[in-house]
Amino acid sequence: MNKLLLWASIILVTTFCYAQNNQIINVDSRKNISLNGTWHYIVDPYDTGFYDYRFKQRPENDGGAYWNNSESQDATQWTEHGYKSPYDIQVPGDWNSQDRMFVYYEGTVWYQREFDKPSISENEEVYLYFGAVNYEANVFLNGKDLGSHKGGFTPFNFKIPKELLKDKGNFLVVRVNNNRHADEVPTLNTDWWNYGGITRDVKLVMVPKQFMQQYTIQLDPVQDIVDSQKKGKYKLKGTVKLNVAGSGKVTVAIPELKVKQQFDIKGDSLHFEFEAKKISLWSPENPKLYEVTFTYGNETVTDKIGFRKIEVKGKDIVLNEKKVFLRGICIHEEIPQQVRRAHSNADALQLLGWAKELNANMVRLAHYPHNEHMVRVADSLGILVWSEIPVYWTIDFKSKEVLAKAKNQLTEMITRDRNRASVIIWSVGNETPVSDARTTFMSNLALTAKKLDPSRLVSAALEVSHKDGVNHVDDPLGQYTDIVSLNEYLGWYGSTPDQCRTARWTVAYNKPFFISETGAEGNFGFHADKTARFSEEYQEWYYNEQIAMFKRSFPDSFSGISPWILADFRSPRRNNPTYQEGWNTKGLISKNGERKKAFYIMQAYYKQIMEKEKEVNSKK
Repeated sequence: MNKLLLWASIILVTTFCYAQNNQIINVDSRKNISLNGTWHYIVDPYDTGFYDYRFKQRPENDGGAYWNNSESQDATQWTEHGYKSPYDIQVPGDWNSQDRMFVYYEGTVWYQREFDKPSISENEEVYLYFGAVNYEANVFLNGKDLGSHKGGFTPFNFKIPKELLKDKGNFLVVRVNNNRHADEVPTLNTDWWNYGGITRDVKLVMVPKQFMQQYTIQLDPVQDIVDSQKKGKYKLKGTVKLNVAGSGKVTVAIPELKVKQQFDIKGDSLHFEFEAKKISLWSPENPKLYEVTFTYGNETVTDKIGFRKIEVKGKDIVLNEKKVFLRGICIHEEIPQQVRRAHSNADALQLLGWAKELNANMVRLAHYPHNEHMVRVADSLGILVWSEIPVYWTIDFKSKEVLAKAKNQLTEMITRDRNRASVIIWSVGNETPVSDARTTFMSNLALTAKKLDPSRLVSAALEVSHKDGVNHVDDPLGQYTDIVSLNEYLGWYGSTPDQCRTARWTVAYNKPFFISETGAEGNFGFHADKTARFSEEYQEWYYNEQIAMFKRSFPDSFSGISPWILADFRSPRRNNPTYQEGWNTKGLISKNGERKKAFYIMQAYYKQIMEKEKEVNSKK
């Protein structure tokens, strides 16, 4: 495997330049104007607005291009497109839930709205920011191409040239295409709904010509927490990245800690460190956040940041020098009662509130980066987070271009969320079939994550091999991850739950062992004998047998579980006409928000673990 590591290192060097460099973080703390609300749309399944009848991309000034305004006072003008009511659509939001004709639609939809020039000084610039667009976005302003972005779950932004801005009626058009392709991330085959649209916030962001594009601040990950607690002071480390090279002073302040430090910056980046006294460490039991301000020139950016240390010691996951068991639950970015993408702070409060009710202290955000509200609310509620990129199932592992796309999404995810104390695990993929090409691809992502952020754990949902009736956790990718995570469905696919009683396991790695998925379908209100699949009783039986197996069979490295899944969700793969009808019903909560019997099984199990932890900690 040494040769494999060498290949991964070579790829890391040669393709890292593909990552996006101009991402602006924490836009809500900067001067901004929301462009959310009602937009106009054109459904364009043939991509007529982008390509001519010879399927050549239209030139910029082509009157038939949908990025150009077709309105004219000249009655003789030829036009075959236009934007007006009642062709209205709400942003943020997926198109699938806004009109029945969009339910299964995959293709191009053009979004359009107008805005007036914001009030800016001579020394300010305007950026157009998107929280996410699924999957490909081409952005045009006043007939000019601002740029494009691929990746349906990470933010991006473009600088708007000042000469392009008009005082009134700036004509903004976004071509959104959610077609699936074999050479994209995710690829053709997934087990979730392909919601299309501008699914997250859109903003105009006003910043100085030279500004703090990104910053980080955290506990020095190599310091000894126990020693720091005894001394009553901690070392903090951080970075500031400017949009362009410059010089001057950067001030970092944490008023509650009576900290105000000033540093010289030369070039486009700064690395700093200093000590702070009596920090209250962030944890699920104490989700303490501090107001932190960064000031450079005339700009001050404020954030709420928690300080904590996450690491692996032997077979344990350790948070602030205390062993932690991850009482998890998987979540899709979906509000089931309204059959739509989640996107707001209220949505995050609903989903994470359900997790807290379950007695969970951790969520696995599957299978892609969720919106920023989710991780910020997790910070405030004290919920640990596993955040993942959609490298899922049958990615083209031999393609350098696909690897570059995956690395770009990984970089954008880490860049946005590396100041969130709640995020403890970066996941580089889910259930990817073992091969040399796949392990090279995936190990490269793991190495990239560690290079970008060595202070957190890296994992993936690994594969399990089966031989002589034994389940072997021996996926070669496990040597590159910090914890051994796997998905298992003993009792649902190809067996019944009593198979758990005789299941045998071996683990090839001396690392923490985490069940990243397990679950069975159960329809709320369908009651029958426990052997009847899709009944609440079957799902209840499944979890009872799983819990018994956890207690009996798993190794001493068992560090947690995140059942699949918090709530029922939409999937085109699930087509049983009686029990599914396009829904995956493995949720512990139904599509209408009702708690199933299995919810209370896991809730009680987690309560038992909590009580044991309190008992152990009280004796220390």
